[in-house]
Amino acid sequence: MNLARSLLDACERTPEAEAFPGIRYGELPARVARIAGGLGAEPGARVALVLDNRLETALLYWGCQWAGAVCVPLSWRLSDDELEYCVVDSGAEIVIGDGDPFPDGTEHPGALDRDDREISLLLYTSGTTGRPKGVPRSHAADRAGGMSQALQHGYLPLDRTLGVMPLYHTMGIHSLLAMHLVGGCFVPQARWDSGEALRLIEEQRITSLYLVPTLFHDLLADERLAAHDISSVRALGYAGAPMTSTLVGRCLETFRPDVFVNHYGSTEIYTFSIGRDQASKPGCAGRPSVSTRLKLAEGGEICAHLSSDEAFGRYWHRPDADAKALRDGWYHTGDTGHLDADGDLWVDGRLDDMIISGGENIHPTEVEDVLASHPGVREVAVIGVPDDRLGSRVVAVVVGDATAEELDAHCLASPLARFKRPREYRLVESLPKSASGKILRRVLRDESKEPV
Repeated sequence: MNLARSLLDACERTPEAEAFPGIRYGELPARVARIAGGLGAEPGARVALVLDNRLETALLYWGCQWAGAVCVPLSWRLSDDELEYCVVDSGAEIVIGDGDPFPDGTEHPGALDRDDREISLLLYTSGTTGRPKGVPRSHAADRAGGMSQALQHGYLPLDRTLGVMPLYHTMGIHSLLAMHLVGGCFVPQARWDSGEALRLIEEQRITSLYLVPTLFHDLLADERLAAHDISSVRALGYAGAPMTSTLVGRCLETFRPDVFVNHYGSTEIYTFSIGRDQASKPGCAGRPSVSTRLKLAEGGEICAHLSSDEAFGRYWHRPDADAKALRDGWYHTGDTGHLDADGDLWVDGRLDDMIISGGENIHPTEVEDVLASHPGVREVAVIGVPDDRLGSRVVAVVVGDATAEELDAHCLASPLARFKRPREYRLVESLPKSASGKILRRVLRDESKEPV
């Protein structure tokens, strides 16, 4: 079933329920049809959205599905160079950004017969070279991802979720999709602010929160928490980065949820596994998803079978990435893990050096290239250091004459996206190297774990 028909079915099934605050499902088809008509996009055309999580972004996503177009949501946090690369690479014919007029036209009849194997979404995710990789996802795969989330996160009919995870991210899109499948309400929050999130939880009677650990950290650290009624929240889920046992304990104490899961997955295959028992096993990735087979390959690398209903087919114009990740019917995640005595999966880390900070992927070479262009830098290595709030924070270890203030100003003046710049600069006399002269980031990471 394609997503235009899936939306129509949801609207006919629960016309009286709220799809978004103030908008009922019964009103949605006509509204989405006018947006599709205003887009003027042919089936298969790419429509790039460079917007935050406002209501209009979610409606535009559904407008693309109604028109049979391919939605290409891009991060508004990207630098101009990164954004241009993604727009050109995707072949986007229409780009809608902040300040552009909102599409509104004659009602589109709906691409209700479009093959659900066709692409409905093109997400961009960081690659090992630092250049974003396009991940095409079909109607069928994304609908399966939404269904998987609804089932395995314990969603109930008419649930209400906080829509703050970016819609350019797999977590945000599948939160939106899960809601339409249960007749639930997606409550947009344009950009993260813990105080505003607390207000929305109380005002909108939010029942489920699906966030990266960083945002849970912010909610619990907000001094306004005690002044808000958060008793409506019954289901918690997190993904994108590990959650510490301390933070799990604080979430359990504060929300007292009926359901609390760790959702381990990726843009390529939405759900690998679900860790259902966070109370007893904080951080555990649990057992394979209802849609996915997993195995541990050589070196403990976690691999997911591509037969999953939630899987993509191949990367967009990236045969090099296909060759690295797709082998013999398995998707090689680049993560390493192990099974405990109960047969539950634990994720140990990355085979490569990708840094996951606040749920965002950052490759060290992107940051190193910028810092290395400073005249006062002789050598530089960028690593991720464990951080209670961000999961990992970006740290630059630098040999040279530049000060931390000068290096930070240099990053701010560069095309590097701000969220990728180092949170800390360590000025040293030399960097550890192998016999062949290769900088050993592993040694730097291990040194960072030692007590100061």
